[in-house]
Amino acid sequence: MEENILEVKNLSVGFDGQNIISELNFSVKKGETLAVIGPNGAGKTVLLRTLLGILPYSGEIIWRKGVKIGYVPQKLIIEKGFPLSVAEFLRIKGTEAEIEEAIKKTGVKDKSILEKRLCDLSGGEFQRIMIARALIGNPDILLFDEPLTGIDLGGEETIYNLLHKLGESRNVTIILISHDISVVYKHANNVLCLNKKRFCYGNPSEVINKTAELYGEMTTLYGQGHSHATAGHATHLEVEPPSR
Repeated sequence: MEENILEVKNLSVGFDGQNIISELNFSVKKGETLAVIGPNGAGKTVLLRTLLGILPYSGEIIWRKGVKIGYVPQKLIIEKGFPLSVAEFLRIKGTEAEIEEAIKKTGVKDKSILEKRLCDLSGGEFQRIMIARALIGNPDILLFDEPLTGIDLGGEETIYNLLHKLGESRNVTIILISHDISVVYKHANNVLCLNKKRFCYGNPSEVINKTAELYGEMTTLYGQGHSHATAGHATHLEVEPPSR
């Protein structure tokens, strides 16, 4: 049986006089993919930021000792004309050998992408580069806040397949926020549903059946479909696990 890489006990988060998350309990095993779902304002991004030690909280967040964390926030606005190339961007994080290995793992076969400017990449290309950068240093866990922001429909399944492959081949643990139920069923081992003070946690079949109680009709949560914003891309930040 795989050990827990993360255990959360009685987690509560609040600010500006409001409780965002109350008495939340869940655990994540090494190599597992956990999908976090819920309506806008349910506390999904707040949860990720809290796990990274960015927001104050009460309760316990217990990371496995020595774990390395990669984080992909939802958006980064890249101004047109921004001069930094992909290669220059990746060299900030790793050596030429590390960059080559990371690019290879993301399935990018055309190395000419390294000479492109970041601002000229498509949504799918940008996300692969962010994943490649996250893989430099061999993190144990990757956190994704809506990883498909800015990616066209054709690139969605490819990115999720890549994440799934990384989980299987490198035993990387993944926590991702997603609005796509089909992705949750296909790629997640467990699902955490949030709706501010209420939550449910378990395998996809069990949890999806409970969403009506938390959210009302499923169309309330997913009726508008996945958003494909083009205004920005996601970026990556690697941090050490917070200590208390």
